[in-house]
Amino acid sequence: MKRIFQFLLKGLAVLLPIIVTIMLARWLLVTVETWLSPIWKALLGESYYFPGLAFASFLLLAVLIGFTSQWSFLQSIWQLPGKLMNKLPLLRNLYGTINDVFDMMQGKDFADESVVLVTMPGSKMQLIGIVTKRSDKKAKDKNDKLVNIMPDDHVAVFLPMAYNVGGYMIMVPKDCVQSIDMKPADALQLTISAGLGKSQGNFKSDDND
Repeated sequence: MKRIFQFLLKGLAVLLPIIVTIMLARWLLVTVETWLSPIWKALLGESYYFPGLAFASFLLLAVLIGFTSQWSFLQSIWQLPGKLMNKLPLLRNLYGTINDVFDMMQGKDFADESVVLVTMPGSKMQLIGIVTKRSDKKAKDKNDKLVNIMPDDHVAVFLPMAYNVGGYMIMVPKDCVQSIDMKPADALQLTISAGLGKSQGNFKSDDND
């Protein structure tokens, strides 16, 4: 009976990630088809429309927007909806949080050596984190509230949580962090999976200057 239970757990470990991935992909496909298919049916007619056309056009639109955003004029146009949502009381926090998460996953606005090992003060425990802000008198931005409340010898570090979409933002002295040769997206994957994933590669750590 014990072996059967072990086989069950192994089988679930194989099947559940596949099922969750398929369900998320299905949700995205259905959502895009539901929104865009009426437009294509109105343009082409029912007889010429085929399933998948709406999703293919969505991907093409995403590529087109990404390509044209390299020009500042068009980029300012694509940013208008986001700027509008940032001014709406109910949507501002939600949109801002989702946008920040996507930026973080892309490694956007992260400087080199942003992934660090944090040695907790008064402890030998080390955590993997991502430096989000660095305190510097010469480079302080008056509009950046976090930088302005940080002591000059501190850095702000985001500590992702395992098996959870969340984490902690802590401020620690600079001598408590040690740079790691790792991309922010890889660090997030490593910590969120609690290091159990099989795709994580080796990384190098360098002493902080």
